[in-house]
Amino acid sequence: MTVVHSTLPEPARRVTGEALQETLVDLLGLSLVGKQAHWNIVGPRFRSIHLQLDEVVGTARSYADTVAERASALGVPPDGRPETIASAYGLPGTKEGWLRDTEVVGLMVESLEAAIGRLRKRIDATAEADPVTQDLLIGITAELEKQRWMFEAENWPREE
Repeated sequence: MTVVHSTLPEPARRVTGEALQETLVDLLGLSLVGKQAHWNIVGPRFRSIHLQLDEVVGTARSYADTVAERASALGVPPDGRPETIASAYGLPGTKEGWLRDTEVVGLMVESLEAAIGRLRKRIDATAEADPVTQDLLIGITAELEKQRWMFEAENWPREE
């Protein structure tokens, strides 16, 4: 059943819809990872990282809504059901239990970096199919890169 008709030709709608759905899954999953870490972080940098995790969660949730609404506007029903997120999520996640502050920083750098890499592929995929969606994905990438940088700066000087 089609309720909303797309303004894009079908091949472009398919490419764009896939990019938006994958991004929705990444963002909702990232918000859950951030919240899980937020609840379980321990260590001397607890407070600053705890608060920074809320920024990531808020950013991911806000962009998830924007991405889902973009999909809807193009006639692609977004799927944010828990079972969809659980089966399709491909970014690093948290382990069970308490998490040292250094572990959380590493996890967030790794998760954000993976999300950024996936977004960059979607930016390329949507360049011709839908420049409007591409622009949205570029903005999300810029914000996630900022968040990644802030977490990476927590590990300075880097322990290598």
